[in-house]
Amino acid sequence: MGTILTVGGAMIMTLVKGSILALPWTKLKPNSQHDDNAQQDPIKGALMITAGCVCWSIFYILQAITLKSYPAGLSLTGLICMVGGLQGTVLTLVMERGNAAVWSIGWDAKLLAYAYSGVICSGVAYYASGVIMKEKGPVFVTSFNPLNMVIVAVLSSFILGEQLDVGKVAGAVVIVVGLYLVIWGKTKDQKESCYTESDQVDQQKSATSKASQNDYFEDTKAISGDDVV
Repeated sequence: MGTILTVGGAMIMTLVKGSILALPWTKLKPNSQHDDNAQQDPIKGALMITAGCVCWSIFYILQAITLKSYPAGLSLTGLICMVGGLQGTVLTLVMERGNAAVWSIGWDAKLLAYAYSGVICSGVAYYASGVIMKEKGPVFVTSFNPLNMVIVAVLSSFILGEQLDVGKVAGAVVIVVGLYLVIWGKTKDQKESCYTESDQVDQQKSATSKASQNDYFEDTKAISGDDVV
């Protein structure tokens, strides 16, 4: 139920617009909606988003499977980043062939974005997700992905002055409620599993004690029989 709510909240934030919230720190853009709609391709965008979600899900599943046989999280993160860098290099060479300007690096915001994306969004994020995945599983890790949309919407409103509408706020509320249900359900499952394991241990202890008592009685009977003889 919690996972369904988080996915539904993300869809609400993406598809539902509603009226603009007049916040004092946002910028008024009366013609932005017309310009954005003129450049949109909903079919191609939907296909690319679907393909991205499928590939991202496969990546998390493969990471969970790999961690079981290769538990070294730091080296695995390094391998993932290296392979991703090689793929990005090949893709850039194919798509931007003949355009040498894309390889230029300057002391500007682009360099900061590259460094932040490589160190935080790739290195730290992959390692942290691997550590949590060992304890909670891939479903628990991926349940927090829609929270990125909420953080981006809030920060873009305060830092960049972008407008918020009713759809984004309603979707954010649904995502937060869904995450709470996911955490609550995961905690409940862990408690039930702990109770089940404790019950099994108690049953094994009781069975062992009964067996030892039976052996003691049998040995006592045997000894008393030998004494009678």
